[in-house]
Amino acid sequence: MSGEPVNEAPPLIEVQRLCKTVRDATGELPILRDVSFALAQRQTAAIVGASGSGKSTLLSLIAGLDVPSSGTVRIAGQDLFAVDEDARAAIRARRLGFVFQNFQLVGGMTALENVMLPLELAGAPRARQQAGEMLARVGLAARLGHYPKLLSGGEQQRVALARAFVMRPAALLADEPTGSLDFATGERVMQLMLEMNRELGTTLVLVTHDRALAALCERRLVVEAGRVSEGE
Repeated sequence: MSGEPVNEAPPLIEVQRLCKTVRDATGELPILRDVSFALAQRQTAAIVGASGSGKSTLLSLIAGLDVPSSGTVRIAGQDLFAVDEDARAAIRARRLGFVFQNFQLVGGMTALENVMLPLELAGAPRARQQAGEMLARVGLAARLGHYPKLLSGGEQQRVALARAFVMRPAALLADEPTGSLDFATGERVMQLMLEMNRELGTTLVLVTHDRALAALCERRLVVEAGRVSEGE
């Protein structure tokens, strides 16, 4: 009926008054100051800023890989820092996928085995079939038995994308995913990431220094002097 209130879905990622301070030889050094923002399901956001501005620290806090000095991060309503590390690890395994600049593939495993790994750790059925289908989706059906050292940088990052998406994560966190690639290859990888993001309904949080890549995302979060503002 018209006039009835619309129940909006809660944000998938909610960051509230997040602060991170570290100690060095000169005393306390603030990295992040009072950071707050929220991302909805399916949104894409790029975290941008100068080198050393705290972009990767912010991503680590969103993932629960680092602990803030104060503030909270909620993933699908779950407060990451109200639970212990084992519980945070369980939330990561269930809700989050990761892509890194240096790929982080297991060198002694084939492309297929690398993508099967998170499925097997989760006890998922048909791990081999699911991994093969995901590798085919990223254009590597002919590379299933290849080890990382036999793959190009772009191919390795596509294996990493397949591994990240095979668990159908609610959110994908990517730290400079094209930083080790030439521009053309990086652009193809980024377009593939965004395509898969749309297909699977994943929220994407991307750390990048490349504003052209950041412009492909719906939102830009600019980190400067420890604070985060909404960019153009």
